[in-house]
Amino acid sequence: MAIQSPCIDICKIDGKTGFCIGCLRTRDEIREWKNMTDYRRHQVINDALRRKAKVKPPVPETPETPETPETQTS
Repeated sequence: MAIQSPCIDICKIDGKTGFCIGCLRTRDEIREWKNMTDYRRHQVINDALRRKAKVKPPVPETPETPETPETQTS
């Protein structure tokens, strides 16, 4: 049985890490996926899991919160 691709349709390569921000594979791993053996696919998936543990997800920017009466300064 073929190993399912880890792609989650968020396909963008992070310029800093070189990994896809969706599945954490490299460009080469993504490109070669269809021709890989199942053994190699397992290796790629395990590598991606290790990358996920090391790479911190980007912190989303939060809009400034309006001042509440407790935080307003006079």
